[in-house]
Amino acid sequence: MARIKSAVKRHKQSLKRRARNRHVRSTLKTAIKDVRSVIVEGTVEKCAELMRNAASVLARAGSKGVLHKKTASRKVSRLAKAVHKATKK
Repeated sequence: MARIKSAVKRHKQSLKRRARNRHVRSTLKTAIKDVRSVIVEGTVEKCAELMRNAASVLARAGSKGVLHKKTASRKVSRLAKAVHKATKK
């Protein structure tokens, strides 16, 4: 365990950040999984709503630094592409 005051503080901050990042990533994975499962089922009405939610969560994660902004954008794009393909069937 750190003994220096600044090192103790940095450790506490890193634990807080880790907990926050884990929560955001978990929420993100759930949102993406929900969209993908609805795509497989083929229900178009639910698909748009869940896609909007997932895009919002991804954008928030990108802006907060949990994910890189371009990674978040790429994931939104690929998800939207999959939704569009599913709704055209």
